[in-house]
Amino acid sequence: MHKLFDDLREIFLYLREYKARTAMTMFGIIWGTMTVILLLAFGVGVQKQMSKNMHGMGEGIAIVWPGRTSIPYEGYGRDRRIRLTEDDIEYIRSEVRNIQRISPEFMKWGSVVRLGDKINRPNVTGIIPEYGPMRNIWPEPGGRWLNDPDIEQRRRVVFLGNRLRDLLFGENADAIGKYVYIDETPFLVVGVLKEKTQPSSYSQRDRDRAFIPMTTHKSIFGHRYVSNFVYQISDPRLSESVNDQLYAALAKKFKFDPKDTETLGIWDTTEMDKFIFYFTLGFNIFMGIIGVITLIVGGIGLANIMYVVVQERIREIGIRRSVGAKRRHILGQFLLEAFMVIGLGALIGFFLAVGLIQLVAALPIEGFKEAVGTPELNLMVALVTVIILGTIGFLAGFFPARRASRLEVVDCLRY
Repeated sequence: MHKLFDDLREIFLYLREYKARTAMTMFGIIWGTMTVILLLAFGVGVQKQMSKNMHGMGEGIAIVWPGRTSIPYEGYGRDRRIRLTEDDIEYIRSEVRNIQRISPEFMKWGSVVRLGDKINRPNVTGIIPEYGPMRNIWPEPGGRWLNDPDIEQRRRVVFLGNRLRDLLFGENADAIGKYVYIDETPFLVVGVLKEKTQPSSYSQRDRDRAFIPMTTHKSIFGHRYVSNFVYQISDPRLSESVNDQLYAALAKKFKFDPKDTETLGIWDTTEMDKFIFYFTLGFNIFMGIIGVITLIVGGIGLANIMYVVVQERIREIGIRRSVGAKRRHILGQFLLEAFMVIGLGALIGFFLAVGLIQLVAALPIEGFKEAVGTPELNLMVALVTVIILGTIGFLAGFFPARRASRLEVVDCLRY
Protein backbone atom coordinates (compact mmCIF):
# COMPACT_ATOMS: atom_id res chain seq x y z
CA MET A 1 0.00 0.00 0.00
CA HIS A 2 2.87 2.36 0.90
CA LYS A 3 4.46 1.68 -2.49
CA LEU A 4 1.16 2.44 -4.22
CA PHE A 5 0.96 5.85 -2.55
CA ASP A 6 4.56 6.55 -3.53
CA ASP A 7 3.76 5.66 -7.15
CA LEU A 8 0.68 7.88 -7.15
CA ARG A 9 2.58 10.81 -5.68
CA GLU A 10 5.31 10.39 -8.29
CA ILE A 11 2.72 10.24 -11.10
CA PHE A 12 1.05 13.45 -9.90
CA LEU A 13 4.39 15.22 -9.70
CA TYR A 14 5.20 14.13 -13.26
CA LEU A 15 1.78 15.26 -14.56
CA ARG A 16 2.21 18.64 -12.87
CA GLU A 17 5.66 19.04 -14.40
CA TYR A 18 4.21 18.64 -17.90
CA LYS A 19 0.94 20.51 -17.44
CA ALA A 20 0.35 21.51 -21.07
CA ARG A 21 0.94 18.03 -22.42
CA THR A 22 -1.22 16.47 -19.71
CA ALA A 23 -4.04 18.95 -20.36
CA MET A 24 -4.00 18.30 -24.11
CA THR A 25 -4.05 14.54 -23.54
CA MET A 26 -6.88 14.77 -21.03
CA PHE A 27 -8.93 17.04 -23.29
CA GLY A 28 -9.52 14.18 -25.73
CA ILE A 29 -10.67 11.94 -22.88
CA ILE A 30 -12.90 14.66 -21.41
CA TRP A 31 -14.49 15.40 -24.77
CA GLY A 32 -14.98 11.70 -25.56
CA THR A 33 -16.56 10.99 -22.18
CA MET A 34 -18.95 13.91 -22.55
CA THR A 35 -19.88 12.75 -26.06
CA VAL A 36 -20.66 9.18 -25.03
CA ILE A 37 -22.72 10.20 -21.98
CA LEU A 38 -24.63 13.00 -23.71
CA LEU A 39 -25.45 11.03 -26.85
CA LEU A 40 -26.63 7.97 -24.94
CA ALA A 41 -28.56 10.15 -22.46
CA PHE A 42 -30.36 11.84 -25.37
CA GLY A 43 -31.05 8.37 -26.77
CA VAL A 44 -32.71 7.36 -23.49
CA GLY A 45 -34.76 10.58 -23.56
CA VAL A 46 -35.93 9.97 -27.12
CA GLN A 47 -36.96 6.40 -26.28
CA LYS A 48 -38.93 7.41 -23.19
CA GLN A 49 -40.66 10.30 -24.95
CA MET A 50 -41.70 8.14 -27.90
CA SER A 51 -42.98 5.48 -25.53
CA LYS A 52 -44.82 8.10 -23.45
CA ASN A 53 -46.45 9.60 -26.54
CA MET A 54 -47.57 6.20 -27.76
CA HIS A 55 -48.79 4.92 -24.41
CA GLY A 56 -50.96 7.98 -23.82
CA MET A 57 -53.59 6.05 -25.76
CA GLY A 58 -52.93 2.81 -23.89
CA GLU A 59 -50.26 0.24 -23.23
CA GLY A 60 -50.28 -3.08 -25.07
CA ILE A 61 -53.75 -2.50 -26.51
CA ALA A 62 -55.49 -3.24 -29.78
CA ILE A 63 -58.63 -1.55 -31.13
CA VAL A 64 -60.95 -3.70 -33.25
CA TRP A 65 -63.72 -2.52 -35.59
CA PRO A 66 -66.21 -5.08 -36.93
CA GLY A 67 -66.40 -4.85 -40.72
CA ARG A 68 -67.77 -6.85 -43.66
CA THR A 69 -66.78 -10.18 -45.12
CA SER A 70 -64.90 -10.09 -48.41
CA ILE A 71 -64.74 -13.84 -49.15
CA PRO A 72 -67.68 -16.27 -49.66
CA TYR A 73 -67.62 -18.98 -47.01
CA GLU A 74 -69.64 -22.20 -46.50
CA GLY A 75 -72.55 -21.03 -48.59
CA TYR A 76 -72.56 -17.49 -47.23
CA GLY A 77 -71.94 -14.69 -49.68
CA ARG A 78 -69.45 -11.88 -49.37
CA ASP A 79 -70.13 -8.37 -48.03
CA ARG A 80 -71.96 -9.61 -44.92
CA ARG A 81 -71.78 -7.12 -42.09
CA ILE A 82 -70.44 -8.41 -38.78
CA ARG A 83 -72.12 -6.85 -35.77
CA LEU A 84 -71.09 -7.50 -32.19
CA THR A 85 -72.91 -7.08 -28.88
CA GLU A 86 -71.47 -6.96 -25.37
CA ASP A 87 -72.23 -10.70 -25.10
CA ASP A 88 -69.89 -11.30 -28.04
CA ILE A 89 -67.20 -9.35 -26.19
CA GLU A 90 -67.57 -11.70 -23.21
CA TYR A 91 -67.42 -14.64 -25.64
CA ILE A 92 -64.09 -13.31 -26.92
CA ARG A 93 -62.84 -12.95 -23.33
CA SER A 94 -63.56 -16.64 -22.67
CA GLU A 95 -62.24 -17.97 -25.99
CA VAL A 96 -59.04 -16.01 -26.57
CA ARG A 97 -56.16 -16.72 -24.24
CA ASN A 98 -53.69 -14.04 -23.14
CA ILE A 99 -56.25 -11.21 -23.25
CA GLN A 100 -55.71 -9.38 -19.98
CA ARG A 101 -58.61 -6.92 -20.28
CA ILE A 102 -61.33 -6.25 -22.84
CA SER A 103 -64.11 -3.67 -23.12
CA PRO A 104 -66.83 -2.88 -25.66
CA GLU A 105 -67.10 0.72 -26.76
CA PHE A 106 -70.42 2.36 -27.70
CA MET A 107 -70.00 5.77 -29.35
CA LYS A 108 -72.51 8.54 -29.92
CA TRP A 109 -71.63 11.66 -31.89
CA GLY A 110 -73.73 14.80 -32.07
CA SER A 111 -75.26 14.75 -28.60
CA VAL A 112 -75.08 18.06 -26.76
CA VAL A 113 -73.19 18.17 -23.48
CA ARG A 114 -74.08 21.44 -21.78
CA LEU A 115 -73.86 23.44 -18.60
CA GLY A 116 -75.94 26.60 -18.71
CA ASP A 117 -75.12 28.39 -21.96
CA LYS A 118 -71.88 26.46 -22.51
CA ILE A 119 -72.31 23.56 -24.89
CA ASN A 120 -70.17 21.06 -26.74
CA ARG A 121 -70.79 18.05 -28.97
CA PRO A 122 -68.12 15.53 -27.96
CA ASN A 123 -67.91 11.80 -28.45
CA VAL A 124 -70.14 10.35 -25.70
CA THR A 125 -68.76 6.88 -25.05
CA GLY A 126 -70.29 3.96 -23.16
CA ILE A 127 -67.80 1.54 -21.63
CA ILE A 128 -67.18 -0.79 -18.67
CA PRO A 129 -64.73 -0.09 -15.77
CA GLU A 130 -61.72 -2.03 -17.09
CA TYR A 131 -61.60 0.30 -20.10
CA GLY A 132 -59.93 2.99 -17.95
CA PRO A 133 -56.75 1.12 -16.91
CA MET A 134 -56.35 -0.16 -20.48
CA ARG A 135 -56.42 3.33 -21.93
CA ASN A 136 -54.37 4.98 -19.16
CA ILE A 137 -57.38 7.03 -18.11
CA TRP A 138 -56.84 8.15 -14.51
CA PRO A 139 -58.95 10.61 -12.51
CA GLU A 140 -57.78 13.85 -10.99
CA PRO A 141 -57.57 13.88 -7.15
CA GLY A 142 -61.02 13.99 -5.58
CA GLY A 143 -62.76 12.14 -8.41
CA ARG A 144 -63.09 8.54 -9.52
CA TRP A 145 -63.43 6.39 -12.60
CA LEU A 146 -66.63 4.50 -13.45
CA ASN A 147 -67.23 1.35 -11.36
CA ASP A 148 -69.28 -1.86 -11.40
CA PRO A 149 -72.31 -0.46 -9.48
CA ASP A 150 -72.53 2.29 -12.14
CA ILE A 151 -72.90 -0.43 -14.77
CA GLU A 152 -75.26 -2.67 -12.77
CA GLN A 153 -77.59 0.15 -11.69
CA ARG A 154 -77.42 2.12 -14.96
CA ARG A 155 -76.40 5.22 -13.08
CA ARG A 156 -76.45 8.56 -14.84
CA VAL A 157 -72.88 9.46 -14.04
CA VAL A 158 -70.24 10.88 -16.36
CA PHE A 159 -66.44 11.05 -16.42
CA LEU A 160 -65.28 14.16 -18.27
CA GLY A 161 -62.12 14.78 -20.25
CA ASN A 162 -60.12 17.61 -18.66
CA ARG A 163 -60.46 19.91 -21.69
CA LEU A 164 -64.22 19.31 -21.79
CA ARG A 165 -64.36 20.16 -18.07
CA ASP A 166 -62.43 23.38 -18.71
CA LEU A 167 -64.90 24.35 -21.43
CA LEU A 168 -67.99 23.73 -19.30
CA PHE A 169 -66.84 24.75 -15.81
CA GLY A 170 -63.77 26.91 -16.38
CA GLU A 171 -60.08 26.01 -16.38
CA ASN A 172 -59.16 23.60 -13.58
CA ALA A 173 -62.50 24.25 -11.86
CA ASP A 174 -63.89 21.69 -9.41
CA ALA A 175 -66.58 19.79 -11.31
CA ILE A 176 -66.91 16.73 -9.03
CA GLY A 177 -70.41 16.33 -7.62
CA LYS A 178 -71.98 18.79 -10.08
CA TYR A 179 -74.39 18.08 -12.90
CA VAL A 180 -74.18 18.49 -16.66
CA TYR A 181 -76.80 17.69 -19.26
CA ILE A 182 -76.27 15.21 -22.07
CA ASP A 183 -79.06 16.19 -24.44
CA GLU A 184 -81.95 16.54 -21.95
CA THR A 185 -80.70 14.09 -19.33
CA PRO A 186 -78.82 15.28 -16.20
CA PHE A 187 -75.58 13.42 -15.38
CA LEU A 188 -73.56 13.62 -12.18
CA VAL A 189 -69.85 14.32 -12.74
CA VAL A 190 -67.89 11.70 -10.77
CA GLY A 191 -64.43 12.24 -12.23
CA VAL A 192 -62.24 14.34 -14.50
CA LEU A 193 -59.35 13.04 -16.59
CA LYS A 194 -55.89 13.66 -15.21
CA GLU A 195 -53.84 15.52 -17.83
CA LYS A 196 -51.86 13.15 -20.04
CA THR A 197 -49.80 13.24 -23.23
CA GLN A 198 -51.81 11.75 -26.09
CA PRO A 199 -50.63 12.73 -29.59
CA SER A 200 -52.75 10.04 -31.31
CA SER A 201 -56.25 8.61 -31.03
CA TYR A 202 -58.77 6.58 -33.02
CA SER A 203 -61.85 8.74 -32.49
CA GLN A 204 -61.16 11.79 -30.35
CA ARG A 205 -58.61 12.78 -27.73
CA ASP A 206 -59.67 11.54 -24.29
CA ARG A 207 -59.37 15.07 -22.91
CA ASP A 208 -62.35 16.08 -25.10
CA ARG A 209 -64.60 13.07 -24.49
CA ALA A 210 -67.39 12.16 -22.07
CA PHE A 211 -67.50 8.60 -20.69
CA ILE A 212 -70.67 7.06 -19.24
CA PRO A 213 -71.59 3.50 -18.16
CA MET A 214 -72.25 1.12 -21.07
CA THR A 215 -75.70 0.15 -19.74
CA THR A 216 -76.72 3.79 -19.36
CA HIS A 217 -75.52 4.55 -22.88
CA LYS A 218 -77.60 1.70 -24.33
CA SER A 219 -80.75 2.65 -22.42
CA ILE A 220 -80.58 6.34 -23.41
CA PHE A 221 -79.37 6.10 -27.01
CA GLY A 222 -80.79 2.69 -27.86
CA HIS A 223 -77.59 1.30 -29.37
CA ARG A 224 -77.51 -2.49 -29.55
CA TYR A 225 -74.23 -3.12 -31.35
CA VAL A 226 -70.78 -2.01 -30.26
CA SER A 227 -68.92 0.59 -32.30
CA ASN A 228 -65.64 -1.19 -31.58
CA PHE A 229 -63.90 -2.95 -28.74
CA VAL A 230 -60.52 -2.64 -27.07
CA TYR A 231 -58.41 -5.40 -25.58
CA GLN A 232 -55.08 -5.50 -23.78
CA ILE A 233 -52.42 -8.19 -23.66
CA SER A 234 -49.63 -8.52 -21.11
CA ASP A 235 -46.83 -9.44 -23.55
CA PRO A 236 -46.50 -7.63 -26.94
CA ARG A 237 -44.71 -10.68 -28.35
CA LEU A 238 -48.03 -12.57 -28.21
CA SER A 239 -49.89 -10.03 -30.35
CA GLU A 240 -49.88 -12.07 -33.59
CA SER A 241 -51.02 -15.20 -31.75
CA VAL A 242 -53.84 -13.29 -30.03
CA ASN A 243 -54.98 -11.76 -33.34
CA ASP A 244 -55.10 -15.24 -34.92
CA GLN A 245 -57.12 -16.58 -31.99
CA LEU A 246 -59.49 -13.61 -32.22
CA TYR A 247 -60.15 -14.21 -35.92
CA ALA A 248 -60.64 -17.93 -35.30
CA ALA A 249 -63.12 -17.38 -32.43
CA LEU A 250 -65.28 -14.85 -34.30
CA ALA A 251 -65.06 -16.80 -37.58
CA LYS A 252 -66.40 -19.85 -35.78
CA LYS A 253 -69.37 -17.93 -34.37
CA PHE A 254 -70.24 -15.73 -37.35
CA LYS A 255 -69.31 -18.19 -40.12
CA PHE A 256 -66.64 -16.37 -42.08
CA ASP A 257 -63.23 -17.36 -43.34
CA PRO A 258 -60.58 -16.88 -40.57
CA LYS A 259 -58.20 -15.69 -43.30
CA ASP A 260 -60.58 -12.92 -44.33
CA THR A 261 -58.68 -9.97 -42.91
CA GLU A 262 -61.26 -7.49 -44.23
CA THR A 263 -63.82 -8.74 -41.71
CA LEU A 264 -62.13 -7.10 -38.75
CA GLY A 265 -60.15 -3.88 -38.71
CA ILE A 266 -57.44 -4.21 -36.06
CA TRP A 267 -55.11 -1.46 -34.93
CA ASP A 268 -52.50 -3.28 -32.90
CA THR A 269 -50.56 -0.62 -31.02
CA THR A 270 -47.97 -3.21 -29.92
CA GLU A 271 -46.57 -2.93 -33.45
CA MET A 272 -45.59 0.63 -32.56
CA ASP A 273 -43.95 -0.69 -29.38
CA LYS A 274 -41.81 -2.97 -31.54
CA PHE A 275 -40.98 -0.08 -33.87
CA ILE A 276 -39.99 2.13 -30.94
CA PHE A 277 -37.78 -0.64 -29.52
CA TYR A 278 -35.86 -1.28 -32.76
CA PHE A 279 -35.72 2.41 -33.72
CA THR A 280 -34.26 3.47 -30.38
CA LEU A 281 -31.92 0.47 -30.37
CA GLY A 282 -30.51 1.54 -33.75
CA PHE A 283 -30.44 5.19 -32.66
CA ASN A 284 -28.51 4.37 -29.46
CA ILE A 285 -26.08 2.09 -31.31
CA PHE A 286 -25.41 4.87 -33.85
CA MET A 287 -24.92 7.47 -31.12
CA GLY A 288 -22.76 5.07 -29.12
CA ILE A 289 -20.52 4.40 -32.13
CA ILE A 290 -19.97 8.14 -32.62
CA GLY A 291 -19.04 8.51 -28.95
CA VAL A 292 -16.76 5.47 -28.99
CA ILE A 293 -14.92 6.77 -32.06
CA THR A 294 -14.35 10.06 -30.24
CA LEU A 295 -13.00 8.19 -27.22
CA ILE A 296 -10.75 6.03 -29.40
CA VAL A 297 -9.23 9.20 -30.88
CA GLY A 298 -8.54 10.38 -27.33
CA GLY A 299 -7.09 6.95 -26.50
CA ILE A 300 -4.74 7.12 -29.49
CA GLY A 301 -3.54 10.51 -28.27
CA LEU A 302 -2.94 9.04 -24.82
CA ALA A 303 -1.01 6.08 -26.28
CA ASN A 304 1.23 8.43 -28.27
CA ILE A 305 1.94 10.49 -25.17
CA MET A 306 2.74 7.34 -23.19
CA TYR A 307 5.24 6.27 -25.84
CA VAL A 308 6.86 9.72 -25.55
CA VAL A 309 6.92 9.37 -21.75
CA VAL A 310 8.61 5.97 -22.03
CA GLN A 311 11.21 7.44 -24.40
CA GLU A 312 11.93 10.33 -22.02
CA ARG A 313 12.30 8.05 -18.99
CA ILE A 314 14.48 5.29 -20.47
CA ARG A 315 17.44 6.14 -18.21
CA GLU A 316 15.13 6.24 -15.15
CA ILE A 317 13.78 2.81 -16.11
CA GLY A 318 17.33 1.45 -16.38
CA ILE A 319 18.27 2.77 -12.92
CA ARG A 320 15.15 1.22 -11.38
CA ARG A 321 15.80 -2.10 -13.05
CA SER A 322 19.45 -2.04 -11.87
CA VAL A 323 18.44 -1.61 -8.22
CA GLY A 324 15.97 -4.53 -8.31
CA ALA A 325 12.71 -3.33 -9.92
CA LYS A 326 11.08 -6.19 -11.80
CA ARG A 327 9.44 -6.01 -15.22
CA ARG A 328 5.95 -6.26 -13.71
CA HIS A 329 6.69 -3.24 -11.47
CA ILE A 330 7.63 -1.12 -14.48
CA LEU A 331 4.61 -2.39 -16.39
CA GLY A 332 2.29 -1.66 -13.47
CA GLN A 333 3.61 1.87 -12.93
CA PHE A 334 3.08 2.96 -16.53
CA LEU A 335 -0.34 1.28 -16.67
CA LEU A 336 -1.28 3.12 -13.48
CA GLU A 337 -0.18 6.41 -15.04
CA ALA A 338 -2.37 5.77 -18.10
CA PHE A 339 -5.34 4.92 -15.91
CA MET A 340 -4.74 8.07 -13.84
CA VAL A 341 -4.97 10.25 -16.94
CA ILE A 342 -8.05 8.32 -18.17
CA GLY A 343 -9.69 8.47 -14.72
CA LEU A 344 -9.17 12.21 -14.21
CA GLY A 345 -10.34 13.03 -17.74
CA ALA A 346 -13.36 10.74 -17.41
CA LEU A 347 -14.32 12.23 -14.03
CA ILE A 348 -14.17 15.80 -15.37
CA GLY A 349 -16.08 14.78 -18.53
CA PHE A 350 -18.70 12.94 -16.47
CA PHE A 351 -19.46 15.93 -14.25
CA LEU A 352 -19.57 18.29 -17.24
CA ALA A 353 -22.00 15.95 -19.02
CA VAL A 354 -24.23 15.64 -15.94
CA GLY A 355 -24.24 19.43 -15.63
CA LEU A 356 -25.27 19.85 -19.26
CA ILE A 357 -28.01 17.21 -18.89
CA GLN A 358 -29.43 19.03 -15.87
CA LEU A 359 -29.19 22.35 -17.69
CA VAL A 360 -31.14 21.03 -20.69
CA ALA A 361 -33.74 19.48 -18.36
CA ALA A 362 -34.19 22.84 -16.60
CA LEU A 363 -34.56 24.92 -19.77
CA PRO A 364 -38.15 26.03 -20.58
CA ILE A 365 -38.19 24.48 -24.07
CA GLU A 366 -41.36 22.40 -23.84
CA GLY A 367 -41.81 22.00 -27.60
CA PHE A 368 -38.33 20.53 -27.95
CA LYS A 369 -38.86 18.20 -24.98
CA GLU A 370 -42.22 16.99 -26.32
CA ALA A 371 -40.53 16.10 -29.60
CA VAL A 372 -37.32 14.40 -28.45
CA GLY A 373 -37.76 14.10 -24.70
CA THR A 374 -35.44 15.10 -21.88
CA PRO A 375 -31.92 13.59 -21.81
CA GLU A 376 -31.58 11.22 -18.89
CA LEU A 377 -28.53 9.58 -17.35
CA ASN A 378 -29.35 6.06 -16.24
CA LEU A 379 -27.38 3.10 -14.90
CA MET A 380 -26.92 1.51 -18.32
CA VAL A 381 -25.40 4.69 -19.79
CA ALA A 382 -22.95 4.94 -16.88
CA LEU A 383 -22.04 1.23 -17.12
CA VAL A 384 -21.43 1.41 -20.89
CA THR A 385 -19.23 4.49 -20.44
CA VAL A 386 -17.16 2.86 -17.68
CA ILE A 387 -16.61 -0.29 -19.78
CA ILE A 388 -15.56 1.72 -22.84
CA LEU A 389 -13.21 3.96 -20.85
CA GLY A 390 -11.66 1.00 -19.02
CA THR A 391 -11.01 -0.86 -22.27
CA ILE A 392 -9.52 2.15 -24.03
CA GLY A 393 -7.43 3.08 -20.98
CA PHE A 394 -5.99 -0.43 -20.74
CA LEU A 395 -5.16 -0.63 -24.45
CA ALA A 396 -3.71 2.89 -24.53
CA GLY A 397 -1.41 2.19 -21.59
CA PHE A 398 -0.57 -1.49 -22.04
CA PHE A 399 1.55 -1.39 -25.18
CA PRO A 400 3.76 1.56 -24.13
CA ALA A 401 4.07 0.02 -20.65
CA ARG A 402 5.02 -3.36 -22.10
CA ARG A 403 7.69 -1.70 -24.23
CA ALA A 404 9.07 0.03 -21.13
CA SER A 405 9.14 -3.21 -19.12
CA ARG A 406 11.03 -5.08 -21.86
CA LEU A 407 13.89 -2.61 -22.17
CA GLU A 408 17.31 -4.06 -21.32
CA VAL A 409 19.06 -2.53 -18.29
CA VAL A 410 22.38 -1.99 -20.08
CA ASP A 411 20.73 -0.26 -23.06
CA CYS A 412 18.77 2.00 -20.70
CA LEU A 413 21.88 3.05 -18.75
CA ARG A 414 23.79 3.80 -21.97
CA TYR A 415 20.89 6.02 -23.26
